[in-house]
Amino acid sequence: MQIIDCENKDYTQVCKEVRTSEDVDVCLQNCLGQRYIGAGLNNKTIIIDGVPGNALGAYLDGANIEVKASVQDAVGDTMNAGKILVRGSSGDATGYAMRGGKIYIRDDAGYRTGIHMKAYKENFPIIMIGGKCGSFLGEYMAGGIIVVLNLKDEKQIVGNFTGVGMHGGKIFLRTSDLNANFPPQVKCEIATKEDIKEIEKYIVEYANDFDIDANKLLSSQYHILKPNSANPYKRLYTAH
Repeated sequence: MQIIDCENKDYTQVCKEVRTSEDVDVCLQNCLGQRYIGAGLNNKTIIIDGVPGNALGAYLDGANIEVKASVQDAVGDTMNAGKILVRGSSGDATGYAMRGGKIYIRDDAGYRTGIHMKAYKENFPIIMIGGKCGSFLGEYMAGGIIVVLNLKDEKQIVGNFTGVGMHGGKIFLRTSDLNANFPPQVKCEIATKEDIKEIEKYIVEYANDFDIDANKLLSSQYHILKPNSANPYKRLYTAH
């Protein structure tokens, strides 16, 4: 594993050193705000000690990134494949236009998580949030799955306008007492056992990553949000 010290280095230099490293495994130390780390990569495992800047893993194409702290905005922007694991919280627009791969956040996520997410054939994006999310979760969502695990069992786990413009995909909210209003494009129901089977493997993987009891999560009640087929908004789109 190559160790790269990011202290006092511009983001262009850090990104170049990661990209040109002959080692598959790279560890970044003293990271502080450097942007675009891992952008477009498909053949690396990157461990980050510190807080990276915006657009971490943008256009990620199969690489794996683990961050030992929180991250800023636009994590996984338009990523195609791979996995981003964050041992903290994420800023706004996590998984913006995400097309595949996984983003697992241990704590909270900011506004517009999963906006414009989409899925096509084998490309199926997954975002899992351990805490709560800000407003506009799943805005214009077209595919994939978002799971909000609400590990602290809070009453208010999503902000305003969740799923606004949603026309594909599913959002799972772990709570038995859902305190939220949803736009007419969204249909909210209590998740069935069959629904939970769809996310079981992701919950188990997430629990293993963060040393959490998977059985507790799987036995909990979830609400599931889907596009409302009765709403004419969906007809504006040719693929769902």
